Amino acid sequence: MAKKIKTLIKLNIAGGEATPAPPVGPALGQHGLPIMEFVKAFNEKTATDKGTIIPVVITVFEDRTFSFITKHPPVAEMIKKAILKEKGSPKPGREKAGTLTVAQVREIAQAKMEDLNTSDIEQATKIVAGVARSMGVEVQ
Repeated sequence: MAKKIKTLIKLNIAGGEATPAPPVGPALGQHGLPIMEFVKAFNEKTATDKGTIIPVVITVFEDRTFSFITKHPPVAEMIKKAILKEKGSPKPGREKAGTLTVAQVREIAQAKMEDLNTSDIEQATKIVAGVARSMGVEVQ
């Protein structure tokens, strides 16, 4: 018999750096989950992506057990990594934060493909280019 799902918790946590402090502790604690068990499992699974923000979806079951899936880093994080900057432009449209080539945009789109709501690489590329534009990053 399948376990009954109580709720889903969505968090963005730095890879390999989860701690029982907020946002992890309070989010899991209110459902009576073993916080350290999650922290250890998450840090083990994401040790290779240390410091990169990783979205995680935790499925909480009624018997107070859980399972979780990690997703790819947000598009904005991937763009920041590609332009080697810590953040986008403070004034997108007026000040540039950097430039990306079409090949780089396509690469990010392919890496993020399964998390985007499209199966067409052209549309995925447009989504990534749009995020880049909103960050003040030019696409050439």
